[in-house]
Amino acid sequence: MTMTIREKDKKYNLHSWSAQNKVNPIVVTKAEGLYFWDEDGKRYADMSSQLVNSNLGHGNKAIIDAICEQAQKVPFIGPAFAIDCRADAAEAVVELSGFDAGSKVFFCNAGAEANENAIKIARQYTGKLKIFSMYRCYHGSSAGAGMLTGEPRHFFNEPGGPGFVKYDGPYAYRAPKACKFENDDDIADFYLELLENQILYEGPEQIAAIWLESVVGSNGILIPPVKWYQGVRALCDKYEILMVADEVMAGWFRTGKAFAYMNFDYKPDMITFAKGVTCGYVPLGGVVMQPAIAKFFDDTSMGCGLTYSAHPMGCAAAVATIAEYKKQNIEENVAKMGAILAEIEDGYVDAHKCVGQVRHIGPFSAIELVKDKETKEPLVPFGKDSEGIMPKILGMLKAEGFWTYSHENMFVVCPPLNITEEELREQMAIVDKVLDSVDQMI
Repeated sequence: MTMTIREKDKKYNLHSWSAQNKVNPIVVTKAEGLYFWDEDGKRYADMSSQLVNSNLGHGNKAIIDAICEQAQKVPFIGPAFAIDCRADAAEAVVELSGFDAGSKVFFCNAGAEANENAIKIARQYTGKLKIFSMYRCYHGSSAGAGMLTGEPRHFFNEPGGPGFVKYDGPYAYRAPKACKFENDDDIADFYLELLENQILYEGPEQIAAIWLESVVGSNGILIPPVKWYQGVRALCDKYEILMVADEVMAGWFRTGKAFAYMNFDYKPDMITFAKGVTCGYVPLGGVVMQPAIAKFFDDTSMGCGLTYSAHPMGCAAAVATIAEYKKQNIEENVAKMGAILAEIEDGYVDAHKCVGQVRHIGPFSAIELVKDKETKEPLVPFGKDSEGIMPKILGMLKAEGFWTYSHENMFVVCPPLNITEEELREQMAIVDKVLDSVDQMI
């Protein structure tokens, strides 16, 4: 008897972050623009851009053509060789990064790999061991990136390698109850004081780098005050520590700027990227480093290498993707759709008793669900959802053809950056309807 696609998938594939007996994957047969379809013909709006990487939606012909042309020309050549698409991709990425003249990029295959290699570069360049990263951040699940990660998924990597230290970054909605912030500067000052204390406790001479997501992604679209970023930059300069901005999810115009750090008037020493550089059509990631770090490796062998570093088809896709961002005037559309999304989501806070807070910057947003607005008690406890409440809510959205994912007591709304106003309003009406049902649940 012939197995169905789903049966064959479950027999041979292991699915991420899941008990395998509980997964029931949708069989996808078609994807175009905002939408994808299952084997029964049901249409879903991809309101999370898959894993916040399909920034230009499904089936972009220019990117697909670039991959096909490269596959016909030179599908693979080792990273030691120079090739036109590799040089063009490096130039395009570095120029878009906003870094100083003389900056360079090291290409890899994914966000986790980008962070892995940035860890090694930071340690080699500074000669120091310790790496600071924030609680409630995600940087990947491989050995080093998993230890950078500051939420329950990093438990699988413990005890891990030495030198990884966590700090509390700004999340005013869940700050200690004793905190009474008057404004954004108060928020920044409080968390900067905590961070500087921790730097001193751990020994500045031991700390190679401080990591942060430029805007925290899956853990709730946490957007600190401008003063926070500038304060971290000042602390890094004061104590000779590198500042590394993880732009894997927040980069590539997701926040309205080419890279999210540009919203906050500071410059990191390195940025890590992936996802939107090819919109996920083929894997590609990388590390962009400022000139001083790049120059360090002029006469010192850089301790990083990958068989598929700067893969030609990934580089060709990157060149085409960056050209498409410009051709489609994505920066302008993000500004328009981001404003509409913000207005809609802000209305949920008053309209729904289950909505504790919404956070958004461009089409990069999260809706935080609570049992009680006064106490801010989350709808599910941190790290635990034994009753499967969030999957139930996702199931309600899915039934209406709205596809996204959740993390803790939040779900994200991060549609493709070229979504239209009509599409956006149609899908957010579904969210409004489902939140009505969640109100009844609590």
